[in-house]
Amino acid sequence: MKFKFPSAYSILFLLIVLMASLTWMIPAGKYQMVMNPDLGKSVPLIGSYHTVEPNHQGFTDILMAPIQGFYDPSSYMARAIDIALFVLIIGGFIGVVTRTGAIDAGIASTLKYLNGREKWMIPILMGLFAMGGTIYGMAEETLPFYTLLLPVMIAAGYDSIVGVAIIMIGAGIGCLGSTINPFATVIASNAASINFMEGFWLRVVILSLGWLLCVIYVMRYAAKVKQDPSKSLVAHQKEENEKHFLHTRKRQNLVLTTKHKLVLILFALAFLIMVWGVSQAGWWMAELSALFIGASIIIGVVSRLSEEDLTNSFIEGAKDLLGVALIIAIARGLVVIMDNGNITHTILHFAEGLLSGLNDVIFINAIYWIEVVLCFIVPSSSGLAVLSMPIMAPLADFAGVGRELVVTAFQSASGLPNIITPTSGVVMGALAIGRVSYASWLKFSLPLVGMLSIMIMLLLSISVMLT
Repeated sequence: MKFKFPSAYSILFLLIVLMASLTWMIPAGKYQMVMNPDLGKSVPLIGSYHTVEPNHQGFTDILMAPIQGFYDPSSYMARAIDIALFVLIIGGFIGVVTRTGAIDAGIASTLKYLNGREKWMIPILMGLFAMGGTIYGMAEETLPFYTLLLPVMIAAGYDSIVGVAIIMIGAGIGCLGSTINPFATVIASNAASINFMEGFWLRVVILSLGWLLCVIYVMRYAAKVKQDPSKSLVAHQKEENEKHFLHTRKRQNLVLTTKHKLVLILFALAFLIMVWGVSQAGWWMAELSALFIGASIIIGVVSRLSEEDLTNSFIEGAKDLLGVALIIAIARGLVVIMDNGNITHTILHFAEGLLSGLNDVIFINAIYWIEVVLCFIVPSSSGLAVLSMPIMAPLADFAGVGRELVVTAFQSASGLPNIITPTSGVVMGALAIGRVSYASWLKFSLPLVGMLSIMIMLLLSISVMLT
C-alpha cells in the first residue's frame, strides 16, 4: 500500500505527543526572569539557569494542550483564540464578498486585462508582501489573502502552490530580512541592549538578495507548471482544485458592473485599513475582527443582499476556514506542553552551552542555526526574541562579535523556518486553505530554504570578517 503523508492535524498532534515524551527525558529547569522596562516583559537572566521539579506531561495534558493553547498565553506569546476568531471572521467576510459576485467578475476582468502577462503578478505581489514582512512582520494578517489570490493564480493557469508561495514566501522573505519590524527586530535589539538601526544595511542586503532569489525560484516553477500542468507538485488535484477555487463558473462571460467595482473598492479599503491599524494604530486581532465584521455588513448593504443571504454567506465562509482555526490551536498546544513541562528554558540553556569557546565566524553561524532550531520550538518571532536575545547577545561579547550581528542572525533565522515550520499555525493554516499537503510543500520549498541558508551564512561570515 502506498504511504500517504499525514494531514496537518496529525502532524501537529504527533509533535505534541513527542514533546510530551521529552518532558520525561529532558531535565526540567528555569532561568530567573527579570522585568525589562524597555520591552515591558520578563526576560531570562544570563547565568541564572537552575533545575526545578519536573512536571511530566501525560495523556490528559496532551489532550488539554490544544484547549489551553486557545486561551492560555505564556508570558511571551498571545492567545491563539484571538487569531482563530480573526480567521473565522475573515472567512465570513470573504464569503459575503464572494456571494456578491464581485470576486468572480474581478478575476475575469483582471485576467482579460493581463492577457498573457500574468507572470508579472508574481514579483509585484511578492514585493508587496515582503514590504509588509520587513516593515511590521506580516504573518497572521496574510491569511485572508490566500482565499483571494488562489483563484486568480489557478484561473491564470498556475497551481495552488504558486498562490501559496507568492504570499507565504513573499511575507517570509520580508520577515527574514526585517529592517524595522517592531515585533521582531526592535524587540530583539532592545533585548540585546542596542539600537535597532545597528545592522540595518546588512538586513537590507539580505532582504534584497533574498527577494530576488525567491522571485526567480517561484517564477521558474510557475512557468514550468503553466507550460506542462503535469509537472505541478499537486497535479493530481488539478480538477478538484479548479472546482473548489473557481466555483465551476465560466468567468470569461462575467461583466464587472458598477456595483461589483464598488464592492471591490470596499474590499480593498478594508485591507488597507487593516495594514494601517496594525502598523500605525496598535491594532491587533480584536480590532481587526471588528473591522471585518463591519466591512461585511457594509458590503452586504451596498450589494443589497437580503438578511438571510448576508448571514448565510458569512456562516458558510467562516465554516470554510474552521479547519484553519483548529490548526492554530493545535500548533499552540506544542508550546503549552513545553512550558508546562519546564523544558523550554532547558533547551535554551543547552544552546547557550554549545556557543562557548567558538571563534567569531563559527560563533555567528552557530547562533543562526541554534535560532533556526529554536524557531521550531517557539514559532513566535517576538516570543523567541524575548527568550533568546538576553542569553545570546552577551555571549557575543566574549566571541568578539557585534551584538547587531547576533540580532541579524536571529532575524534571518526567525523568518526562514516560518516558511516551512509545522509548528506555525500560519504555515499550516495557509497550506490548509490552499489544499497543499505538507509533503508537497516541503518538496517545493526545501531547495529554496537551502539556498537562502547558504546566502545568509555567507553574508554573516563576511560581515564578521569585515568588522
